[in-house]
Amino acid sequence: MTKRIGYRNWRWLALWWRHFILLWSTIDGQTRYTIPEELKQGSVVGNLAKDLGLGLSEIFDRKLRVASEAGKQYFNVDAGKGELVVNERIDRDTLCRQSASCVLPLQVVIENPLQLHRIEVEIRDINDNSPNFLTKDRVLKMAELTAVGARFPLESAEDPDVGSNSLKSYILSKDECFSVKVKDIEGGRKIPELVLEKPLDREKKAVHELLLTALDGGTPARSGTSQITVTVLDNNDNNPVFQKAVYKVRVNENSEKGTSLIKLEATDSDEGVNGEIEYSFGEHTLESVLSVFDIDAVTGEMFLRGELDYEVAASYRIDITAVDKGSPEMEGHCRVQVEVIDVNDNAPEIVLTSKPSPVREDAPSGTVVALISGRDLDSGNNGKVTLQLTNGHPFSLKPSFSNNYALVTSGVLDRESSSEYNIEITATDAAFPPLTTKKTIPVSVIDVNDNPPKFSQSSYNVYLKENGLPGSMLSSVSASDLDFGDNAKISYSILDFKVQDVSVSSYVYINSDNGSIYSMHSYDYEKLKGFQILVQAKDHGSPSLSSNATVHVFILDQNDNAPAVIYPSAALGSLPHQKMPRSTKAGYLVTKVTAVDADSGHNAWISYRLAEATDTSLFSELTVKIVELTVAGARFPLESAEDPDVGSNSLKSYTISKDECFTLKVKELGNGKKIPELVLEKPLDREKKSVHKLLLTAIDGGNPVRSGTAEITITVLDVNDNFPVFEKSVYKVSILENSAKGTFMIKLKATDIDEGQNGEIKYSFGERTPESVLSTFNMVPDTGDIFLKGDLDFERATTYDIDITARDEGTPEMEGHCRVQVEVIDVNDNSPEIVLTSQPNPVRENAPSGTVVALISARDLDSGNNGKVKLQLPRGYPFSLKPSFSNNYALVTSGVLDRESSSEYNIEITATDSGSPPLTTKKTIPVTIIDVNDNPPKFSQPFYDVCLKENGLPGSMLSSVSASDLDFGGNAKISYSILDSKVQDVSVSSYVYMNTDNGSIYSMHSFDYEKLKVFQILVQAKDHGSPSLSSNVTVHVFILDQNDNAPAVIYPSAGLGSLSHQKMPRSTKAGYLVTKVTAVDADSGHNAWISYKLVEVTDASLFSVNLYTGEVRTKRAVSEQDDSSQRLLIEIQDDGEPVQSSTVTLAILVEDGLHEPILDLRQKVPEPSKKSGRITLYLILSLASVSVLSMVTFIILAVKCVRNSRSSGSCCMRRDDFDGNKNPNRNLQIQLNTDGQSFRSCLSPMSEFSDFTFVKPSSTTDFKEMINVLDASLPDSAWTFESQQVSGELYFMTF
Repeated sequence: MTKRIGYRNWRWLALWWRHFILLWSTIDGQTRYTIPEELKQGSVVGNLAKDLGLGLSEIFDRKLRVASEAGKQYFNVDAGKGELVVNERIDRDTLCRQSASCVLPLQVVIENPLQLHRIEVEIRDINDNSPNFLTKDRVLKMAELTAVGARFPLESAEDPDVGSNSLKSYILSKDECFSVKVKDIEGGRKIPELVLEKPLDREKKAVHELLLTALDGGTPARSGTSQITVTVLDNNDNNPVFQKAVYKVRVNENSEKGTSLIKLEATDSDEGVNGEIEYSFGEHTLESVLSVFDIDAVTGEMFLRGELDYEVAASYRIDITAVDKGSPEMEGHCRVQVEVIDVNDNAPEIVLTSKPSPVREDAPSGTVVALISGRDLDSGNNGKVTLQLTNGHPFSLKPSFSNNYALVTSGVLDRESSSEYNIEITATDAAFPPLTTKKTIPVSVIDVNDNPPKFSQSSYNVYLKENGLPGSMLSSVSASDLDFGDNAKISYSILDFKVQDVSVSSYVYINSDNGSIYSMHSYDYEKLKGFQILVQAKDHGSPSLSSNATVHVFILDQNDNAPAVIYPSAALGSLPHQKMPRSTKAGYLVTKVTAVDADSGHNAWISYRLAEATDTSLFSELTVKIVELTVAGARFPLESAEDPDVGSNSLKSYTISKDECFTLKVKELGNGKKIPELVLEKPLDREKKSVHKLLLTAIDGGNPVRSGTAEITITVLDVNDNFPVFEKSVYKVSILENSAKGTFMIKLKATDIDEGQNGEIKYSFGERTPESVLSTFNMVPDTGDIFLKGDLDFERATTYDIDITARDEGTPEMEGHCRVQVEVIDVNDNSPEIVLTSQPNPVRENAPSGTVVALISARDLDSGNNGKVKLQLPRGYPFSLKPSFSNNYALVTSGVLDRESSSEYNIEITATDSGSPPLTTKKTIPVTIIDVNDNPPKFSQPFYDVCLKENGLPGSMLSSVSASDLDFGGNAKISYSILDSKVQDVSVSSYVYMNTDNGSIYSMHSFDYEKLKVFQILVQAKDHGSPSLSSNVTVHVFILDQNDNAPAVIYPSAGLGSLSHQKMPRSTKAGYLVTKVTAVDADSGHNAWISYKLVEVTDASLFSVNLYTGEVRTKRAVSEQDDSSQRLLIEIQDDGEPVQSSTVTLAILVEDGLHEPILDLRQKVPEPSKKSGRITLYLILSLASVSVLSMVTFIILAVKCVRNSRSSGSCCMRRDDFDGNKNPNRNLQIQLNTDGQSFRSCLSPMSEFSDFTFVKPSSTTDFKEMINVLDASLPDSAWTFESQQVSGELYFMTF
């Protein structure tokens, strides 16, 4: 048992060493070459044949080829020199990108036997690429108030080169406002950043053109450039300005609504929304203008909205305002003067230049009542007007100038008789046809002014509160007049009067029409407590009459004076200092504040209270809003303080609490009033300080000094001057590649210290984010959340660098940037792949175990364990897999191959990765088994028998043999040939030839049965293998007789003459044998069967011929009347097809007294003689010999027939039935053919004497010689015997 185990171990160890040596010989070590990239096609990499130890002849013979694992055939082998040369341009930057090492693995495959060599070609980088910016022109937008030091990331240049040839630095064209800094990030990337070195001013320079240059570290250095255009964004610091301050427009009064009047244009040197202007009518534009005109807010075009009427308004003055959309809004103004043009579209018009005045009843004749004009708005004759009056009135028209008339009295008026006249005036223009207008003018007759006005009361009392608004109505007086018309019309006035040495007209004024009295200014009860006004009412009569009334005005006190602090005195300082001991008890009198009030009554009552520690009850608060980017030096007017004192005690100056951003200036007006103005000394920054608290103090010039304070709260309004800032500049995210769409990845957050919309942030992908990123990821603009939008594929992209922009909603927009680095985590989502490094080679069926069939590699696009692949073969195949290196395998034979049992194997290889769960791929590799010539051709029969008719055409096909070969291709291709042999001492190739391709045998000439009855052909079938194999077969060719010989007459011999003479006695009886015609046929079989017939005869009743024997006998006895000379023509025919025949002519002479030479044997007693005894002896010996020979022949044939009965050969023994039924009584012919001997017996059933002839002919014996022999033996030497009737033929033939 122990020995057996040891034996198995040794067998296993030996098998292991055998496979190891085989694998070592199949897969050799690695060879490494180093070349620079961009070599020309045909450049030599190295002498591959030398390095692999191969001769030049082996490169071609063993089919050396190079396979690239990269998929592209960058190299091939120069078969003439054995050198590895460059086949295609190699761009290292495309092939290996930024990898520090770039190695192309190659597999060199050599066949016969199959070997695999792994070589590596390292591609060395050259400085063949310049740094390149993907964006050649980039535009950056910056607010002109961007803080100095702000940084703006720029696009990095890409340089496919690596190492020292890669990108090294950036430089920027000279600009006083900008510089460039380089930021190094992970992975060695350099990001250029544009740095603001000096404040921008868009009005001075709106665009900065910069050239960014990227330099690599090669020698010489290469560079690439990008044009950077920095657009300075505007702030709203300019008013819209019209081209003109006043625009003038003329328009026809009959213009239709919608008519364009003028297009106004204002310009704003700001841009964007700051420069976008909207037009509108001025704030105080009258409704009469708004109803007639309209303006387009966007274009500034003015349109006619309503109807124009020259008579209503001949011109318009319209104020226009242009307001921009900036923040804060700025506006400009202009005026449009519209002149309305009259048109000729009116009938004559009667116009009262002055309304008809009432006529005094005592008016003299010629007194003008009214001034009338006739006018026509048309021009020319159409505008010339004539006026006429109707008759019957004490009035007439008196022309003056230019269509003007005076309506005058032309008779005595009596108001009491007629207080009013309706005078009809007709106006006619000079047009054709003329237009006419009529107008009735009422004329009143008034009385004479003889009544003065009268007030409703003699005096008036008025009570007025002090500090009233100037222009307020104090009171109203009224008077009436009994007269009529102008005589009753009253005007009011104030008679001059002194109040505190000042004219009363300085205090009040009166409306002359209605008697209303108004104050000129505000009254101060402390200065004036009351005064009187003398009002006069005067009518309009001539002469006028008047009357007077007194108005008493009383001033009422109001609380209009603040208490004034007497103690502590302001002279001691604006902040009085008091002392008190720390031991002060409750109720301790610290000090006493004393104040007085200039008002009276309860308005002068004073109370004290403590408001705050800083006593804010003494202050009033002012609120000022200032934009944080307001230019230093700007002034803001503040509210003035009021001081009732005058002179040196009045307001003198202002002071303000200390603040680094503000100072105070005082502006004096013309009336001596002082206006405090807040001056901005330093730019504001809301983000540093959003509210400034200042204390404004007003100081008077009294002694002690008195002061008042106001708190000023300055709110700094935000301007969008800060960028959104992310918490990190780079965010890192990891995500599985099989994550579902919609998976949340990260939440980004940026902050903007501006407020309002300026601090509201929207998130988006960078401007130049590639489509591959946009289709894969999605971002929520409001929240900064990034979600998975598309499918991830680790094999397509392992990482993503995504630029993110955070943009606020201010004006102008400000933005911040960050980068999100997404790492895709591999999952086992790719099945292994089986790759044929070399196509499977056909394998010889006698290949030894371990023969390499194919080189196979396995790969998996996944990484880590997911990408580790194992290959396996199913059991039952005579093949196995042998690993080599790095997932490469050799498919080798491991058992005996037999193409005849299996010509092809479909080997299923299974590749399984190490993922969880593992993925599997199967691939079927067809392996073809190459045939080896290990099977000889095999004939379909062991021998062939061919029966061939004689006299065939030369070139006729005799037969065809076929052989098959279990092998394939050339090994199974068979060629046929005839082996040399002798037939009648002549090469068989003289008789036949063979088609070498298909085995068909053809005759070289026609065969003659009489010369050659049988021969053999030895055929060889030989395949085309190497070495070739062959086999032989015998073809037996039997020549079949054809009827090609006519019967030959033996007796009477042709040599005796064509006319044979015979004699017979006249005493011949019936049945007398006159003669016997004997003929033979060289053919055989039924072709040799001969028949005789009488064709012509002198006396047909006298002679007959036996059909089969040829015996000529008398049919009756010869009489004396018969001719002594009888002529017979006998035709001899064979039984062939076609029938062959010959003739013989017998001349029979009938003689008297001639005795019969031959008697009938049956009636004659034989006489023994010496001669006849010898013949008998010969006959006995011949018969015995023939019998013995026949017996031996029968025995040989029987034995041969039994032996060959199992095969297709047989002895031929047949009975010819073709003519047997027709002719039951035929000659029995026995023919025995042996080598060189022919025995033949002919038995004539109808003859009294049958013949047996023994001859010893040769196959080459001339048939004439045989005839001569037979002829010489007849009639005396013929051997005759009697036989019974026999039917048919019997043939014996040896094969």
